[in-house]
Amino acid sequence: MNPFANEAFLQESETYIRSFPVRIPAIAVVLGSGLGYFASNLKTPVILNSRDIPHFPSPTVQGHEGRLIFGNAHNTAVLAIQGRSHYYEGKSLAEVTYYVQLLARLGIKHLILTNAAGGINPVLKPGDLVLLNDFVNFTQIDVLPKNQYPRTFFSKRLAQIARRIAKETGIALHKGSYCWTCGPSYETHAEVEIIRALGADVVGMSTVPELIMGAYLGLNILGISLVTNLAAGLSTTPLTHAEVQATADEIKESYSNYMLDLIAAIGSAET
Repeated sequence: MNPFANEAFLQESETYIRSFPVRIPAIAVVLGSGLGYFASNLKTPVILNSRDIPHFPSPTVQGHEGRLIFGNAHNTAVLAIQGRSHYYEGKSLAEVTYYVQLLARLGIKHLILTNAAGGINPVLKPGDLVLLNDFVNFTQIDVLPKNQYPRTFFSKRLAQIARRIAKETGIALHKGSYCWTCGPSYETHAEVEIIRALGADVVGMSTVPELIMGAYLGLNILGISLVTNLAAGLSTTPLTHAEVQATADEIKESYSNYMLDLIAAIGSAET
């Protein structure tokens, strides 16, 4: 399974984006399910609909708008990607990681991957933020051959900045490992027990393909999960997408403010 997008397609996408009077920033952030509110806080936004970008795979999932938003977070230029494609949508790995390959072509240096995830570690509760430091590929789908994996996936420098800003702003930032499952169905209780035994703290249906591709292409990666629910079988109520959305809505302001401060801090470290 070839994970690399067609070079001619990437070139056409890049040319289209560069035809707009936008500044290509050093930082990009991917907004996970229910986290699109952040984009409304960006100043002087220039919005591109992903469906208008040649060959750009558009998401079809509720909560993923499908927009690229160039704007400023506390005077720091940033590109917010509002909506991602998932493997469970029937997309190929080349399509799932298309935007990452495009970001690398555009010259993006730092990529913040966010997602909505189910909490597996019993210390986590809905509304918590988790700074990712490792991952489990429960799908066993090879995004790249193992011998092409980079030595590290997450940037230690960006993680240090994320922890510092969390401390300064009073945000509780846990750390942990993310488990990627195919979806679109939620995990069974038995699967959750297996995933917990493998050492994962949160579980979700995205992020790992983009993480592997981004690190391979030399991007500095920061991963943050929003725990929107307890993983299947760990709660007394049935798990629904509405629960995911409701939790994201509850903390959208504090999450957004944290991300604005974090992006500004990363930008300051660049200068």
